[in-house]
Amino acid sequence: MLDLTANLSSLGFEAGLGEDEKELVFLRGRSAALTVGGCAHAVFAYELLSLLRKSVNAENGAAKAHLRVGVLGAGLAGKQLATALLRASSLRPHHFNISTRRPETLGEYSTVGVECYFDNVRLAKWADVLFLCVLPSQLAQVCADVRRHLSSGCLVYSFTSAVPLNRLAVLLDHSSVIKPRYGFVACSDVDRAWLLHGQLTSALQDEEVISASLPLSMNGGLFLDQRWVSAVLYGLLNMCTAQKLASGKTLRLLNGLFETSAFTYHTFINSPSASDLDNPDDLFPWISLVDAQAKDTPLTDLVSRDKGLRDCLSVMYYSVFPNLAE
Repeated sequence: MLDLTANLSSLGFEAGLGEDEKELVFLRGRSAALTVGGCAHAVFAYELLSLLRKSVNAENGAAKAHLRVGVLGAGLAGKQLATALLRASSLRPHHFNISTRRPETLGEYSTVGVECYFDNVRLAKWADVLFLCVLPSQLAQVCADVRRHLSSGCLVYSFTSAVPLNRLAVLLDHSSVIKPRYGFVACSDVDRAWLLHGQLTSALQDEEVISASLPLSMNGGLFLDQRWVSAVLYGLLNMCTAQKLASGKTLRLLNGLFETSAFTYHTFINSPSASDLDNPDDLFPWISLVDAQAKDTPLTDLVSRDKGLRDCLSVMYYSVFPNLAE
């Protein structure tokens, strides 16, 4: 049916705004950028973890042990992330749980097989990857509830703003925490890049939007701290360590995953520590993801200078989203 109002500017969002209000319209673009970019990056991080888990299972000759993913909090951010994970990644509903105060409102997820309940401790005990999507005002209590129930190998990925990473790590008493840090730069086309679509799923089908959200080369006014990439890669390393995979096998799997030969012992840890790994049957030490996001590391340097690795990460990022359907 023809929409007769489609081109009537008098009915547009900005038509009823005063001059002072129009100066704040750019915030819509920033909000959309954070939503689309944040969900896309979380999906990409999950997909890398999932791909490596499959390789580790095959290496160990283990039965298929899929990553168990939990979303804690199902407000607007939690629902958007859940939708993106189910629609854009390889995650299957029976490997996905959501804990929220009102699970009865999540029929669209429970009907496809996602377990929805209100039990944060249960979720923390179960999940291999836990996405925190709660309000800052709720965070202290949520962390107090779950901190003693997170496994050492559980990766916590925070969508909660206004709480610094170090504070979050203390509240959780957990070092395997990723909190992406975004910033903004002046950009005249910020709205055009991020406001093309009203729905997250349609935005993630748009090549221009995906290009704008590339973690290593974001544009449209938004940028991502590059240490996020290092933290995700260290998260992959820790996954291998948690599965008792020897350092030599770990390097082989990581190089195979990214089709590179760039990863060595010295890529991940400093030279004195790397020299201690004389035996490829030894395990890598456990890496604090909090520290990896607080300072430059050998891996930060590699990512910044190795074009082949950067190109591979970009290709893999693009490959996650093309088949997303409405």
